[in-house]
Amino acid sequence: MGFSPAQLRLALAAPRPAAGLTSEWRLVDGLRTHTRRTADPRTGAPPVVLVHGLAVSHRYFTPLALALAPTHPVYVPDLPGFGLSAHPSGAYDVTRHAEHLAAWLTAYGLPPACVLGHSFGAEVAAALAARHPGRVRALVLAGPTSDPAARTRRGLFGRWLADTLREAPLQTPLLLRDVWDARPPRVYATLSHSVRNAIEADAARVAVPTLVIAGSRDPVAPAAWRDQLTRLVPNARTAVVPGAAHNVATTAPAEVAAAVRALLAPH
Repeated sequence: MGFSPAQLRLALAAPRPAAGLTSEWRLVDGLRTHTRRTADPRTGAPPVVLVHGLAVSHRYFTPLALALAPTHPVYVPDLPGFGLSAHPSGAYDVTRHAEHLAAWLTAYGLPPACVLGHSFGAEVAAALAARHPGRVRALVLAGPTSDPAARTRRGLFGRWLADTLREAPLQTPLLLRDVWDARPPRVYATLSHSVRNAIEADAARVAVPTLVIAGSRDPVAPAAWRDQLTRLVPNARTAVVPGAAHNVATTAPAEVAAAVRALLAPH
C-alpha cells in the first residue's frame, strides 16, 4: 500500500484542473463551499460523494476519485472550515456538518447518491443517511470513528499516532497542508465534537445498503468495532483491504473503488 510523488502532486493541484478533476465553489447555507469533482462519464451510474475526515480535505481522496471516475461522477466537497471552503465562525458538530452536506446536495441538484465517509466523515455520512434517507442511495463507512473503547480525545489521538507509523510517508505533506488550512483550534474543536458523537444511534436508523470497509492494519477502526457497527445497520456488509492502514481510500483506491461498485451493482 503506497502513495507516490505523482499522486501527491495531483492531490495538491486544486484549484487547478488536473487529470480530469476540476474545482468549483457554490454558496451553501451562506458559506462558500469548495468541491473537487470529476467529469460525468455518462454511464448512467449514480454519483458518488466522498466525505473527508477530521483535519483533512478533498486532497487525500484524489486517488479514489480518479479510480471511480471511469464509471461514476464523483464529487468531493470540502466541509465547512476545511480545505478550500470558507471558515464559519465556529467548528461544526456532526449534525451541523450533515445538514450542510444535505444543503450541498440540494445546491447541486444531485439524485440519491452513494455517500462514502471516511473516519470522521463516516460519522457525518451516517448522520446524513439517518436524517435525510431520500438523499442517500447507498452508504460506505470507511474506517469509521469512533470506537467506544477509545472515545476520548486522548484515546482517539493515540490511535491516530499509532496509525502514522503504518501509513505511506508521502501523505504527511497533505496532512500538514490541510491542518494549516483548517487551523489547529478548529481541528481540536472538531475532534471534541467527534468524541461526543455516538455514531451507533445514526447507524441504527440507516435504511440503505451499507458497506463498512477498512484496512486490515487500521488501529483507529479495529475489527471488533467495525463488526459492532455493522451489526447495527439493518442492511450492511463488511470488507477488509489486506495490508492497508487507516487511510485506505488514499493508499488502496482500486480496492475501495471495486468494493463501491460491488455495493452499487445490484441497485
